[in-house]
Amino acid sequence: MSVSEKNSVVEGDQVSVEDHRLLRKIDLRLLPVFTLLYLLSFLDRSNIGNAKIDGMTTDLGVSPASYNTALAIYFVGYVIFEVPANKCNPQVWLPSLTLVWGIVSIGQGLVKNQAGLFGIRFLLGATEAGLFPGVIYVFSVYYLRRERSWRVAIFFGGSALAGAFGGIFAYCIGLMNGVGGRSGWQWIFIIEGILTAVVSLVAYFIVPTWSHEAKFLSETEKTRLLDRLRADSDAGTDQVFKWSSVRDAFSDHLVWAYAFLFHGFSFVLYSLSLFLPTIIAGLGFETWQAQLMTVPPNVLASFSIWTTVYFSSKFNVRAPFIIGAAIVSIIGESISGLQYFGVHLAAAGVYTGNSLLLSWPGENVSGQAKRAVAVALQISIGDIGAIAGCLIYRPTLSSHLYRTPNLIAIGYLLFAIVMTTYLWVVMSVENRRRDRLLSKGEAKEETEEERIRLGDRSVRYRYRI
Repeated sequence: MSVSEKNSVVEGDQVSVEDHRLLRKIDLRLLPVFTLLYLLSFLDRSNIGNAKIDGMTTDLGVSPASYNTALAIYFVGYVIFEVPANKCNPQVWLPSLTLVWGIVSIGQGLVKNQAGLFGIRFLLGATEAGLFPGVIYVFSVYYLRRERSWRVAIFFGGSALAGAFGGIFAYCIGLMNGVGGRSGWQWIFIIEGILTAVVSLVAYFIVPTWSHEAKFLSETEKTRLLDRLRADSDAGTDQVFKWSSVRDAFSDHLVWAYAFLFHGFSFVLYSLSLFLPTIIAGLGFETWQAQLMTVPPNVLASFSIWTTVYFSSKFNVRAPFIIGAAIVSIIGESISGLQYFGVHLAAAGVYTGNSLLLSWPGENVSGQAKRAVAVALQISIGDIGAIAGCLIYRPTLSSHLYRTPNLIAIGYLLFAIVMTTYLWVVMSVENRRRDRLLSKGEAKEETEEERIRLGDRSVRYRYRI
């Protein structure tokens, strides 16, 4: 395919009826099932916050400090087992992960003591670890770079919806207290785990395989899809794994900046998702009220994600919106006297920022193995921030308003703003440098093979900022 033909394929995506029809078909196959799986993933990791205020810690004899440790242990397992899923068939790998963590989630409702809680939380983190990078990588072999952020936002919106549904589910399931001789908090884990396991069995028949083998597409559609991908990036090529690509990822300062950016947001994201029921209950509300009052902030976060990412995609910029989301979250963390209102702002800001930053390396890191490592590294380093949030976010003796953790959260968000600015400036400067080289005719001609080998280091590659 010539360069002009390639450009027509990419540009045609904006107007071609054929391409719009192809994208709709892909969207209908990928987005509903992946969003549902991530919703269940987030629900099964964060429902411990609902179980806590429903009596879990009292029944198990878990102290406040030990409860925080149990939350952190989940992320230890998550970070250790956070591996790229690019060599595993997603049609088998992702539903299998879902089935296993659904079973583990059921086990949370069967633990009898603190040691059991620690062990089961580690297993939950280990089994959920492969879902997010696996899905992000699948997106990269079905969508052009400019098309991914909106899809990742819809997918990540499942995390906010999990918080909304989680509060409603927890309230309803909590009414089963005493049924079968089990407490309400046990039924929260058991029923939501069973739901996950059932959905996983259906997912085996819905989750697609790699784009070049997709059975839900006709041969003509697959050819068109692969042509679009080849014209846009390396996603449509069949690349051989090389360890040099792994080294390239670990030696790229931009890859580390993406990871540290998520680290800054992750502290606040998981502090809110895991402690929100406790925070609201600490404002003087009854347990059942606190369960239901977690719904509005998470619903607002979902709408904030989809609205902001729509405009981000429309104007084709990421960095300003990430910084804006961080500022909104900082305002929410800073508000005193109107804490419940502040929770809404904090949730809207942090969920929105995360939905944008998590798609960024997938758009800007080229080379399939390098991109897979970059995505996994971002999640691993980012979730270390979640571990810190779990250990630090606890009420002080003098106040239940989490003032000290809130100040630390603001520091993390300021750090995230610095990382976003760094990425914005460095990539903008590099894009301009490459433009100058091409305009002056100083850029070396590259063959198709050289372009693929160089990936994002090619002088013709442009970062999306």
